[in-house]
Amino acid sequence: MRDRASADKHDGRVTPRYPHGMPQTPHQRAEEQLTAYGLTFPETSAGPGWIPTRALYVRKKMFAVFGARGEALDALTLLMKLPVSAEMAEALYFVRPARGWFKQHNWVTAHFAADDDILAELDTLKGWLKQSYVAVAPKTLGRMVD
Repeated sequence: MRDRASADKHDGRVTPRYPHGMPQTPHQRAEEQLTAYGLTFPETSAGPGWIPTRALYVRKKMFAVFGARGEALDALTLLMKLPVSAEMAEALYFVRPARGWFKQHNWVTAHFAADDDILAELDTLKGWLKQSYVAVAPKTLGRMVD
């Protein structure tokens, strides 16, 4: 969160905070909304992922990653585990082909460039976020949102 936002901790959770209040780009707003949605699931937290990414965790296991190295503020890359819909998701214009470990374990990389309307895809991304949470979370927690 260093280059995009500072962070406030509340009850162990990290909430993005932008210099001028609201996030400035649609991509930043989408990340903020998806993060807030992901934090509604049981035993979740937000924090740093791989440098320089941000991530959502369930009991210290990563279920969503936001950002990529060298990514502009008006772009956003997301990685999520989609065991049910990974193959279907790959047909969408904003999904990059998965390779290696990510493909083998059904992780999908969605990339939204500056010209892409990420806000129009929020419902899809929220559904994927939920699917990823259920896939990574312990079964007792996954059943609570499934």
